[in-house]
Amino acid sequence: MAITRDKKNTLVAELAELFATAKSAVGATYTGLTVADLQELRAMARENNVVIKVTKNRLVRVALGANDKFKAADTSLLTGQLVYAFSSEDEVAPAQVMAKFAKKHPELKLIAGFDGSGVSLDTATVTALASLPTKDQLRGQLVSVIAAPLSGFLRVANGTQRGFAQVLSQRAKAL
Repeated sequence: MAITRDKKNTLVAELAELFATAKSAVGATYTGLTVADLQELRAMARENNVVIKVTKNRLVRVALGANDKFKAADTSLLTGQLVYAFSSEDEVAPAQVMAKFAKKHPELKLIAGFDGSGVSLDTATVTALASLPTKDQLRGQLVSVIAAPLSGFLRVANGTQRGFAQVLSQRAKAL
């Protein structure tokens, strides 16, 4: 069933707003997925503050053209039936959500993406982006790197005290 011009204009405005506020957006083919599978994807996306949209590529191109950042973006990879994921909070969350879902459902294949500055991302770049750690994981790694010297110093200091106590204990037994 065809949608009206007013509905198309509303969808384009909504997509333009999503692209304008998104730190990244990812598109993936979903041919072969059931409605239940897409509902599962949407639930997983909601948990990670990612918005999922299924819309025509032509409307996406119009929305990208309406934004000055994305006017020069390459849209040649946007072919076929695509599902789009947007995140205004995390740069890697859309790619990670889609890649995690694709592990269980191989019908979903990452195709293209856009970063917040309007640069088009090819399939290899989107796949590499999906394998990056999340912000929370990076923060944890940074804290562990910063805390490592202090932890090492404490182990050495405790080892010296422990060794001294063992020497005294052995000396007391020998007497």
